[in-house]
Amino acid sequence: MAEPDGSGTASRRAAIALLESVLGRRRTLEDALAAVTGLEARDRGFAHLLAATVLRRLGTLDAVIEPYLRRPPPDAVRHALRIGAAQLLLLGTRAHAAVGATVAAVRALPKGAAFTGLANAVLRRIAAAGPAALEGLDGPRLDTPDWLWRSWHDAYGAETARAIATAHQREAPLDLTLKAGEDAAVWAERLGAEVLPTGSLRLAPAAPVPELAGFAAGAWWVQDAAAALPARLLAVRPGERVIDLCAAPGGKTAQLAAAGARVTAVERSPERAARLRENLARLGLRAEVIEADAATWRPPGPADAVLLDAPCTGTGTIRRHPDILRTKRAGDVTALAAIQDAMLANAAAMLRPGGRLIYAVCSLEPAEGEGVVARADASLRRDPIAPAELAGLPEAITREGFLRTTPALWAERGGMDGFFAARLVRT
Repeated sequence: MAEPDGSGTASRRAAIALLESVLGRRRTLEDALAAVTGLEARDRGFAHLLAATVLRRLGTLDAVIEPYLRRPPPDAVRHALRIGAAQLLLLGTRAHAAVGATVAAVRALPKGAAFTGLANAVLRRIAAAGPAALEGLDGPRLDTPDWLWRSWHDAYGAETARAIATAHQREAPLDLTLKAGEDAAVWAERLGAEVLPTGSLRLAPAAPVPELAGFAAGAWWVQDAAAALPARLLAVRPGERVIDLCAAPGGKTAQLAAAGARVTAVERSPERAARLRENLARLGLRAEVIEADAATWRPPGPADAVLLDAPCTGTGTIRRHPDILRTKRAGDVTALAAIQDAMLANAAAMLRPGGRLIYAVCSLEPAEGEGVVARADASLRRDPIAPAELAGLPEAITREGFLRTTPALWAERGGMDGFFAARLVRT
């Protein structure tokens, strides 16, 4: 994203506030950004870019800054230094703009005038060092919290763990799922996109999503290539009664409805349920939307199939949500696994005998995926996924017949989200 209009001080002040919310109060970057007011869209986008870049490369930026500090500065000043260093070393911002506007943002902080000299001196020294400031730094390791590094190392081995951490240094591309009946080749040409082996379209948009061809007409919806797989593996048939639990924003609901199923989408959050309804209306698809807790809600009768995309730490989506690196803790995995156990048990009770269930999470942590399935009710048996069901991605099928994607897959194409899915059948 280009430098915003004007001095750029407002966007940098907003980025400092975003980092204070995420790092100081463990708010999500999305929630923190929603609370920012009074910025033009261009400045708002630049503030988000600055904060996301810092969160993605926090360890590396701190390693660059630390040698220039004699004593720890206030948190807000440290955030400003991180923002300035990110502009100079990672975003290609011109040095005079990065230094001048960041120093001005420091001056605008409470008691910030006392730290403008420090900010100016540190950022000018980083600017003078240039790319050499990053030489010798192990970015993937520095930018990954210890608990996640250990978890991925234990689960996937040293090589894959490093590949995952390396993938997190880059933003994710934009993936689209086409509505049934749309021609992938035609839309790929119109959008300048690549058709992925699994059928998704991948592009790097030059315009906001609502301005892309086909959005208003409901020809497609935004959905990572990995996130599109669980609904495909459920293999619903026209007329089947299907329940989509924790359904918002509605990508999987749309897939199921487009396949001809009679879909009930359950979403606890009224705001997210409203977004789900808006997306279905744009796409011209029908589903019953119910605002309820998936851990306790029950349908009036048994379903043919259930898709449970359970709440999780979201560590498979760090490329899109780098705040997860800083807001999640190891204890969150344990706490969420208990919730996932309860949701899976309730989902199983919704099925008719012989009914199918997909349990999925966008987490890289085995305790939220394989661990939950291992504790599943005895009434559920595993229905292994065959490599032939995922043409172009057989390496995502584990020995147990589960789906397991990581950002390290398709590295040459830009990677994909980390996802786990298991297919189960009610006995």
